[in-house]
Amino acid sequence: MSETNIRILKPSRKKPASGDIFALQLPDEQYVFGRVISVDLPADKAPMPGSYLIYIYDHVSSAKSPALDQLRPDFLLLPPIFINRIPWTKGYFETVGTQPLSDEDLLAQHCFRRWTGEYRDEQGHPIPAPVEPCGDWALSSYRWLDDHISDQLGFPRIPE
Repeated sequence: MSETNIRILKPSRKKPASGDIFALQLPDEQYVFGRVISVDLPADKAPMPGSYLIYIYDHVSSAKSPALDQLRPDFLLLPPIFINRIPWTKGYFETVGTQPLSDEDLLAQHCFRRWTGEYRDEQGHPIPAPVEPCGDWALSSYRWLDDHISDQLGFPRIPE
């Protein structure tokens, strides 16, 4: 039995960079895509120092190259996510391109919910109320990501 629904593609030791576009392969051999928004974030701007802020898009393709017009913040599959480099080093994320980020590529307001119930923006500053899509001020794992992508796309979760 597979450890995840997301398939291993190509491990990479190269550090992800802002604007990198990456592919994840699903159990049906289709791909979904993500984008690196911020890299190596300091402790005051992320739940863990060295975190990456990524978007995962609601764009499924049989090709490993995305339709770039589908990689927009209004087409997110999940709220913004903080993650570490493990998905790249294990090969769950394969970088398939890079495009400089523009304002149109970003949400107008990032929102993250802390375990305390308060909300923060991508700079770690408090915000008074949630702004959707609102993610978690927590470091997510590739297993967490696998479960949530599976839920959104209708694949049964892999048991722990």
